[in-house]
Formats: sequence, C-alpha cells, structure tokens
Amino acid sequence: MVFGIVAHVDAGKTTLSEALLYNAGQLKKIGRVDHQDAFLDTDAMERERGITIFSKQARLKVGDHMMTLLDTPGHVDFSAEMERALMVMDYAILVISGTDGVQGHTRTLLRLLKHYQVPVFLFVNKMDMDGADRGEVMKQLRAELGEGCVDFSAAGHEFVFTDETLEEIAVTSDELLEQYMEDGTVSREQIRDLIAQRLLFPCFFGSALMNEGVDLLLEGIARFAREKEYPREFGARVYKIAREDRQRLTFVKITGGSLRVKDKITIVDKNKEAREEKVEAIRLYSGDKYEAVQAVDAGSVCALCGLDATYPGQCIGACEETAESILEPVLSYRIELPDEINPMEFFGRLKQLEEEDPKLSLVWDEEHKEIHVQMMGQVQIEILTRMIYERFGVTVVFDKGSIVYKETIAEPIEGVGHFEPLRHYAEVHLLLEPAEPGSGITVDSVCPEDVLALNWQRLISTHVLEREHRGVLTGSVLCDVKVTILSGRAHPKHTEGGDFRKATYRAIRHGLARTKSILLEPYYEFVLEVPSDFVGRAMTDINQRFGKQEAPEYFSRGGQDFARICGTAPVSTMQDYVSEVHGYTRGVGSLSLALKGYDICHNAESVIQEKAYDAEADLRNPSSSVFCAHGAGFVVPYDEVENYMHLPYSYENGEVKPLNGGYAYDFDAAVEMARRAGQQSTTSRLNAMSSFELDQELKDVYQREFGKSAEELEEERRRKRQVKPVIKAQSVKTDKKGNPIYPKKDTRERCLIVDGYNMIFASGYLRDLGQKNIDAARDALADALCNYQGYHGGKLLLVFDAYKRKEHCGSHLCYHNIEIWYTRTDETADAFIERYVHQENQHYQFTVATSDGLEQLTVMSAGALRMPAGELLAELDLR
Repeated sequence: MVFGIVAHVDAGKTTLSEALLYNAGQLKKIGRVDHQDAFLDTDAMERERGITIFSKQARLKVGDHMMTLLDTPGHVDFSAEMERALMVMDYAILVISGTDGVQGHTRTLLRLLKHYQVPVFLFVNKMDMDGADRGEVMKQLRAELGEGCVDFSAAGHEFVFTDETLEEIAVTSDELLEQYMEDGTVSREQIRDLIAQRLLFPCFFGSALMNEGVDLLLEGIARFAREKEYPREFGARVYKIAREDRQRLTFVKITGGSLRVKDKITIVDKNKEAREEKVEAIRLYSGDKYEAVQAVDAGSVCALCGLDATYPGQCIGACEETAESILEPVLSYRIELPDEINPMEFFGRLKQLEEEDPKLSLVWDEEHKEIHVQMMGQVQIEILTRMIYERFGVTVVFDKGSIVYKETIAEPIEGVGHFEPLRHYAEVHLLLEPAEPGSGITVDSVCPEDVLALNWQRLISTHVLEREHRGVLTGSVLCDVKVTILSGRAHPKHTEGGDFRKATYRAIRHGLARTKSILLEPYYEFVLEVPSDFVGRAMTDINQRFGKQEAPEYFSRGGQDFARICGTAPVSTMQDYVSEVHGYTRGVGSLSLALKGYDICHNAESVIQEKAYDAEADLRNPSSSVFCAHGAGFVVPYDEVENYMHLPYSYENGEVKPLNGGYAYDFDAAVEMARRAGQQSTTSRLNAMSSFELDQELKDVYQREFGKSAEELEEERRRKRQVKPVIKAQSVKTDKKGNPIYPKKDTRERCLIVDGYNMIFASGYLRDLGQKNIDAARDALADALCNYQGYHGGKLLLVFDAYKRKEHCGSHLCYHNIEIWYTRTDETADAFIERYVHQENQHYQFTVATSDGLEQLTVMSAGALRMPAGELLAELDLR
C-alpha cells in the first residue's frame, strides 16, 4: 500500500513521518526538523529552511501490510509536487494542527483529495499545546467533510466503539444505517468499505513530537486499510522525475503485473510517438538510501533507470488515466541572466528543470529574447535560484513578477480558418462557446463524415488541444471554451496535415476577433482571523482590495475574542496583505490564502491598456486567412473572410444548421461566389479597358495558362538581339542655390536570407541528394552559400524548418562565414523570415531567396527584395 502524508505547512507533517517510522521499527530515534536530522529531509535546502521541498519515500511494515510512506511538501509554493504524489496514493494521512485548525491550504488539500478520490485518515497534531481545542477542530472538519468525520481515538487499541460512535459511523451510509437499526452492529469490513469509498474519515488525536497517539494511528491503518487488487497486465504511473549522480530517475507506481530489470517497455512520449526503452535498474528508496532489486510487483513504488521519454503524470502500459491536475502557477517572472550567457542556449538547459516539475512553466519570449517562468510564489523563487546555481553554475536574478492572466469569451461565435497557398488547401469552421469555469478547452463535433472525413476531424481536434491559444485582449492563454467542429473542407490532392493545423489556428483567432472576450485573473480563497476589535478595519481592507466576504464568525481562543472572516479576493491585491495583518494586530491575527481559480478581472481596462497587445500585429497567431487566385496566395483580413470563404456559416441566430438533411450547400457555387467577390475590382478594371488593352490582357492570361507559342518565343529572342538599351538621363534635384541634391545612400548592410528546404527541393541535384541523405543536402547547400558569401559579401542567413520537432526552442549556429537558423516548434521558415525581416528592417537591406510566391509578397511589403530560387541556384551551379 502507498500512504501519503499531506498537511498545511508547519502542521507537523514531517515530525509525524518520523514518529511513524520510529513506531514501525524503521528508526532508532525520532529526528526533528529544527535539529536538521529528519530522516526524510535529505536535501540541504530542506534542512536549512525546515520545510519539505521534494516528495520523499520510506518503506515500513504496518501489521501484515508492507507500506510505502510518501512525505510531501506542505508549503503552498510546492503544492504541485504534492499534487503529483496524490496520483499514486492508495490512502492519505491528512495532518491538522490542533491549535490552528482547518487553514486555507488545508481546504485546498481537501479539494485535491476529493478530486483524485483518495481515502483519508485524519491526524490532529499538537494536542499537547495550549490553545488546542478538540471540539472546535471536529466542528471545522465536519463543516468541510460532513458527518463522515468520526473520532476513533476514544476506541482504544482494540477499537471497541461505543454505541454513539457506531451510530456516527452508520449514518454515513443509508444501507448500513438500516442494518444497524436492526442488529446494532457494524463490522470491520464495512468500516473498511466506508473508508475506501470516502464516506468515512477516521480522526485520531495526538502529538507527533511527543509520540502520543501515533501508535494508535498505525494500528488504525493496519486494521482498517485494505490492500488493492491489481490486474495481471503490466502498467505503471510516473509521478516524479529526478536526477542523482547525473543519472535520470523515473519514479513510478506499478499499477499492474510486474517489472524486471532489462525488460523492454513501450512508452508513448509527449509527441504521442511510441518508443521502446529498456529498464536498466530498479531501485527501492527509503530516505536517501536505496536497495537495488531485480523485480517489483504491482503496488510498489520504485525508481527506474534507463528511461528517457518519461514525464510526470504519464501512464505506461495498461494504466488508467488519472484526473487532470488542477493546481497551476499564477505568477510570472522574468529571469535575468549574466551578460555572457546566451539566453536561447540557456533556455534549452533550463528545460531539464521543467521536465522534473512540469508546473514550472518556462516560456521563451521571442520578441524580447527573454526567458519567463511561471511559479507559485517567493519561496519557490529562492529555491529555484539555488538549484540553477548548483546545477548549471549560473547566478540568475528574477524580476518583481506579474500576474498570469487568462482570457475567455462571453458569447458563442463561429470562427472560420482558410489556408490555401499554392498546392495547399484546408477550410475549417469552428463554434466557440463559453464553458464552465475551470473546464479548460474541450472539443466536440457535429460535422457529418460525408461532409468532412473522420480522419480530418480528428486532426482538427488534435490541433485544437495541442497548444495554448492566445486571446485577443492581452495575448493571455485562452481557457474555459468549448470548441465544436461545424464543417470543413479538404482537397483530395493538395491537402496535407499541416494545412488543417494552420486553418484550425486561424479559425480560433477569427472567432475571438469577432466576439466579446473577457479578461480573467486568479483569485484567492481567504480565511482572516483577527481580534474582534479589528473587525471593522479588516472588512474595510477587504473591500478596498475588491474582495467579497461573508459575515464574520465570532469565537474565543486563549481567553480572547476573535472574528473569522471568509471570502475571495484577487491575487494581485492580496499578495502583501499578510504582513499588514500581522502589523495592525501585533502578530495576533492570521491570514490563510488558498488559490480558488480564475474569475473576471477587477481592473480589466487598466491591465489591457498596460499590456498594449496588438492582436493584428501578432504574426504567430494570425486571425486572417490565406486564399488563392491566379496561382498565388493572398492574405484576407478576418473582417473580410466571409466574402471569400468556400463554405457558408453553419451557426446563425443561436442555432447550428444541419449540413445534410434539411440543409444542403453547393460547394462549387460557394467557391465561384468567393472568387467573384475577390475579382470585383478586376472586373471593373477590365470594363474600363480599350479593345487593344483588352486583347493584350487576354493574351497575357493565355500565356500564363498555356505558355508562349514557338513563334512568340522566337520573336522575343529576335527583339532582344536588335533592341539596344536606352539609357535615360537622370534628373538631379537642386536646392535654392542651384547645388545638386543627391539621394541619400542606403547605408544598411546587405543581408541575403535563404529558405533552405525550399532551395533543396527547387534544385534537382540537391533534391536527389536529399532523398538519400538530407544532412548531405543541407551541407552541400551551406558550403555553396559560403562560397557565394565570400564573393558577394554582406550577411547571409540560411533558414531551415524545425517546426515538426516537439518542444524545440530554435537554434542558431555560425557555419564558417554564414549563419544557419533552425526554427522553433510550430514555426515555419516562412514565418521566421517574415518576422526577422520586420524586426531588423532598419538595420539591413534584405533580399529573400525563395520560390514561394506568398512569402515573396509578404517580405516585399516590408521592403525586402526578392530573388527567385532558380536565379540563386544558377549562380551556385546547383540546378
């Protein structure tokens, strides 16, 4: 069995772990946190600070049960580590301080235990201290957990319950209550069932430091905990990744079958790709020591060596998925690095830490070339600073931080995304609807398979969920939206999977641009306890901080009258209030804060103004669509897409139109209408032409479609030989005195940007070479461009797509006299070149070498020159 100990910080959780190990015969003496000799506080930072930072495990025998004890962090800044441990617990021991009662973070723990359906034993600690009130604590626990909280400590070591206690146990189940009313008995097996079903929560009272009541808790666990039954097929759940002596350790709970050293297991990595890896070693940890074993059975918690594709929360083999995690960081900080450190390179190294703690969300800010990290609070910053120094030898500084905002929508809207550059095609129609708070992004479909094939619908669903979508108010993450696939269209020849990715992203942004969005901010649930004389001051402070509060509840403690005020308030206004409460109550008052979730931002207008986010200028999240006409792609702004889209709207007047049966559409007619809408300006221009001009226009159209005739080609060559170039005299402007004014010379450095894969596939030689070895084709192109740069001078950038690589932050290297760039995940070479030209246009005179017509048009709008791929390949002699 796997038991975990969870508690609010300073409730005595680690001390209870020591007492449990001591009473089970695993320790010769009880260690103490303040003496820095606790058995499970193995890290130097934990011993210095006197808090648990990393979850640890120990093995002990309780009765007939072999038990693994998980000691988890109690500080709110490290609650993500605790939440991951909940995924593998069979039972939890929730420690409550007898003097403080149910605190803010305790309520968060109760919510998490319910979320993961973990049965709970309660231990009320510090009952030897002044101010501990058994009746008050039981009252608070029953207010949170219901009548299922029953005091077991009065039953003695033989657990002989009084009639009153038996009745309290029986009322937790209607069936058991009927039986109890008939025969007046409750069996041990029935109590086990109630605990396992989270209907009964046994409460024990004592003092871990004085080792009082701990033995009774152990006996209660041995008597009323039940071994789980596991399937025979192998399965495992990962809950932690750690590194020790430069070795990667994967901590798992075996959820089925058995596992032996050298076994090969199939793992589905974050990219949803299956790979086979070998288990090189199996370790059973207890504190900082471990035992190497050859095999483990179901129910065991162990560390596996040799696995590289694992991550916390992952299921391996025949393992049931757990509920999604609900805790998330609400504060964002910028990491300031020493000048000699390359931020992009260091970002890749920091991903190691994110691998160990997925909630440590690292974000690369491409615009400012900065690293941002999302965390829980100040203590985590201090720990992370030290971890970075110890692991990488770099001293970093964090800025003052900011709130992590989110966005959602207020009204349903249909979004359209169309992606149709030359030889590509996809159109997607999505219905965006407001969803329940905390539900995240969900996907559904009402699109018939005869309208859009099921494989394309699944691909759209994957693209909706594969990334975080940005809102249009501040660029914050979109949340609490239900996305329904209404309709879509694919081309039997030209559609590729990447086309639907682009169309899906654009459909979501198109919908957001057309509807009303709401800015959300994180809120705390607070419990404020102050002497009754300060109630007025406390309530005024809460109102000034835009909080909502309930009526004060008055009670006495230590001979003094107190008031307890509960409510919610924005995180942004409550961060510094703890110290203020301690100040005006002279250390007597207390404030407990627990993250409640996201709600409407109290100062949305000022936040939006401060962020100054321009949704239309966000090239990574476009709301426009790409259509094709005359063999070239062109961009259509979001507010004009409905004039060009190939499928009609499916959501009107609050209803979804049926696509087949009762409603049908003519796709060819819709396409023709869109093309006519796009050609209105062309038609008016043709009507204004003379007969000679119209004949010339028709001749040009014929040549574009079928090419020039042999006579026309010969006539063109003859004219080129006969016609001599005419040099026009340049007119020079003069000033008032007659002095010539010459145009300013362009002092910007010349820069040639080459789309690498576009060049390779445009060259017959490189294309054939790439089919055998793509690395050889890249090297051949790079070597030829080095010679080109040496002759022509200037700066030369060679750009390759790496957007299909997952979690790739992009890379940059200097190859002889040129620069080679690999784009990051989800960024094509086109997008990189477009962004780079816009950002650096003031410093360089750009020329872009590519055969992509859409890309040429885009960079030309930014002032860049164009060079066809064939022209550059001719100079490189690589045709």
